[in-house]
Amino acid sequence: MFKRIDKKANRKARHERVRRNMAGTADKPRLTVFKSNSNIYAQLIDDLRGVTLCSASSLEKEMRDEYKHANVDTAKAVGERIAKRALEQGIETVVFDRSGYLYHGKVKELADSARAAGLKF
Repeated sequence: MFKRIDKKANRKARHERVRRNMAGTADKPRLTVFKSNSNIYAQLIDDLRGVTLCSASSLEKEMRDEYKHANVDTAKAVGERIAKRALEQGIETVVFDRSGYLYHGKVKELADSARAAGLKF
Protein backbone atom coordinates (compact mmCIF):
# COMPACT_ATOMS: atom_id res chain seq x y z
CA MET A 1 0.00 0.00 0.00
CA PHE A 2 1.12 3.52 -0.72
CA LYS A 3 1.17 6.02 2.09
CA ARG A 4 -0.55 9.26 1.37
CA ILE A 5 1.59 12.34 1.96
CA ASP A 6 -0.17 15.20 3.73
CA LYS A 7 1.82 18.26 2.64
CA LYS A 8 -0.16 20.68 4.80
CA ALA A 9 0.39 18.59 7.95
CA ASN A 10 4.10 18.28 7.18
CA ARG A 11 4.40 22.06 6.77
CA LYS A 12 2.53 22.64 10.04
CA ALA A 13 4.90 20.24 11.83
CA ARG A 14 7.94 22.07 10.44
CA HIS A 15 6.44 25.39 11.49
CA GLU A 16 5.74 24.18 15.04
CA ARG A 17 9.25 22.76 15.34
CA VAL A 18 10.82 26.07 14.33
CA ARG A 19 8.43 28.14 16.45
CA ARG A 20 9.50 26.33 19.63
CA ASN A 21 12.79 28.24 19.49
CA MET A 22 11.57 31.54 18.04
CA ALA A 23 9.57 34.38 19.51
CA GLY A 24 9.03 37.99 18.57
CA THR A 25 9.26 40.87 21.02
CA ALA A 26 8.26 44.51 20.76
CA ASP A 27 11.87 45.46 19.91
CA LYS A 28 12.42 42.56 17.51
CA PRO A 29 9.06 41.26 16.22
CA ARG A 30 8.53 38.09 14.21
CA LEU A 31 8.01 38.58 10.47
CA THR A 32 5.79 35.68 9.48
CA VAL A 33 4.79 34.67 5.95
CA PHE A 34 1.71 32.82 4.76
CA LYS A 35 1.03 31.95 1.17
CA SER A 36 -2.06 30.49 -0.43
CA ASN A 37 -2.54 29.54 -4.04
CA SER A 38 -3.80 33.00 -4.93
CA ASN A 39 -2.39 35.41 -2.30
CA ILE A 40 0.58 36.05 -0.05
CA TYR A 41 0.53 37.64 3.40
CA ALA A 42 3.16 39.02 5.81
CA GLN A 43 2.73 40.11 9.43
CA LEU A 44 4.93 41.56 12.16
CA ILE A 45 3.94 39.94 15.45
CA ASP A 46 4.87 40.71 19.05
CA ASP A 47 4.51 37.26 20.66
CA LEU A 48 4.95 38.53 24.21
CA ARG A 49 1.78 40.63 24.01
CA GLY A 50 0.10 38.53 21.31
CA VAL A 51 -0.35 41.56 19.04
CA THR A 52 0.04 42.04 15.30
CA LEU A 53 2.03 45.25 14.85
CA CYS A 54 1.49 45.63 11.10
CA SER A 55 0.64 43.54 8.10
CA ALA A 56 0.70 43.53 4.32
CA SER A 57 -0.88 41.26 1.77
CA SER A 58 -1.67 40.93 -1.89
CA LEU A 59 -5.37 41.41 -1.03
CA GLU A 60 -4.97 45.11 -0.29
CA LYS A 61 -6.92 47.39 -2.58
CA GLU A 62 -3.88 49.08 -4.13
CA MET A 63 -2.22 45.74 -4.88
CA ARG A 64 -5.29 43.80 -5.97
CA ASP A 65 -5.54 45.60 -9.30
CA GLU A 66 -1.86 45.34 -10.21
CA TYR A 67 -1.03 41.86 -8.88
CA LYS A 68 -3.70 39.31 -9.73
CA HIS A 69 -1.82 36.14 -8.72
CA ALA A 70 0.57 35.19 -5.94
CA ASN A 71 3.80 35.05 -7.91
CA VAL A 72 7.36 36.22 -7.26
CA ASP A 73 6.59 39.82 -8.29
CA THR A 74 3.67 39.94 -5.86
CA ALA A 75 5.87 38.59 -3.06
CA LYS A 76 8.46 41.26 -3.81
CA ALA A 77 5.82 44.01 -3.56
CA VAL A 78 4.45 42.62 -0.28
CA GLY A 79 7.99 42.48 1.17
CA GLU A 80 8.63 46.11 0.27
CA ARG A 81 5.28 47.16 1.72
CA ILE A 82 5.77 45.34 5.05
CA ALA A 83 9.29 46.81 5.39
CA LYS A 84 7.99 50.32 4.71
CA ARG A 85 5.27 49.95 7.35
CA ALA A 86 7.72 48.52 9.88
CA LEU A 87 10.17 51.36 9.38
CA GLU A 88 7.33 53.88 9.82
CA GLN A 89 6.70 52.34 13.26
CA GLY A 90 10.40 52.48 14.14
CA ILE A 91 11.04 48.74 13.75
CA GLU A 92 14.37 48.01 12.07
CA THR A 93 15.24 44.43 13.11
CA VAL A 94 12.97 41.40 12.92
CA VAL A 95 13.08 37.63 13.28
CA PHE A 96 12.10 35.91 10.03
CA ASP A 97 9.56 33.09 10.31
CA ARG A 98 9.10 31.26 7.04
CA SER A 99 6.16 29.26 8.51
CA GLY A 100 7.49 25.88 7.46
CA TYR A 101 7.83 26.80 3.79
CA LEU A 102 11.08 26.25 1.93
CA TYR A 103 13.26 29.37 1.73
CA HIS A 104 12.86 29.46 -2.03
CA GLY A 105 10.78 31.29 -4.61
CA LYS A 106 8.08 33.55 -3.17
CA VAL A 107 9.29 33.31 0.43
CA LYS A 108 12.88 34.12 -0.54
CA GLU A 109 11.79 37.01 -2.75
CA LEU A 110 9.63 38.50 0.03
CA ALA A 111 12.56 38.28 2.47
CA ASP A 112 15.05 39.75 0.00
CA SER A 113 12.80 42.68 -0.87
CA ALA A 114 12.15 43.40 2.82
CA ARG A 115 15.92 43.43 3.42
CA ALA A 116 16.47 45.70 0.43
CA ALA A 117 13.82 48.10 1.76
CA GLY A 118 15.66 48.44 5.09
CA LEU A 119 14.69 45.63 7.47
CA LYS A 120 17.49 43.71 9.18
CA PHE A 121 17.28 39.97 9.86
